[in-house]
Amino acid sequence: MAKISSPTETERCIESLIAVFQRHAGRDGNNCKLSKAEFLIFMNTELGAFTKNQKDPGVLDRMMKKLDLDSDGQLDFQEFLNPIGGLALACHDSFIKSTSSQK
Repeated sequence: MAKISSPTETERCIESLIAVFQRHAGRDGNNCKLSKAEFLIFMNTELGAFTKNQKDPGVLDRMMKKLDLDSDGQLDFQEFLNPIGGLALACHDSFIKSTSSQK
């Protein structure tokens, strides 16, 4: 009998992203997309440090419009991943800058 291996760290991260999306999508009916209200709840609960530091109250509305590539008023999973990837890049760049300045 083949031994089933535990998921890797990367696989767990992917599962986590999917779970977070699913937890927020569907409150307004469509569990495959985030409505504007669902996106705002996601941003405030999952990325609260980002939203609390924003001085411009319209920033989340503009983000939603920019991320909504097909202009249907909702974010599908691919559109949802765009800001996640952007934030990951920004964090990585910040990490690289902080480690290079410590040398």
